Amino acid sequence: SIQDKNALHLYSVNGKYLGSETLKEEVSDMCVTGEYIVMGSLQGFLSIRDLYSLSLTISPLAMRLPIHCISVTKEYSHILVGLEDGKLIIIGVGKPAEV
Repeated sequence: SIQDKNALHLYSVNGKYLGSETLKEEVSDMCVTGEYIVMGSLQGFLSIRDLYSLSLTISPLAMRLPIHCISVTKEYSHILVGLEDGKLIIIGVGKPAEV
């Protein structure tokens, strides 16, 4: 965060700059799982981005409260979101029939 601007920068394992994406929210927690980055913000949005292009895969989900922590189950079936008020939100991943 520099001068009220937030950005996500992507580098290779060897340190080569691959790209960046400007963010509208302040990131409070993030988790890299497979080919995706799952991010939570202090403004209460849950975002899922492609790891290689940094583009949003779905529109951000509003949680209405600041997100304090994010975790993804090892089967990648659910996203666990901890909110400021202590609530734990569990989000199923996949098609409705699979969830």
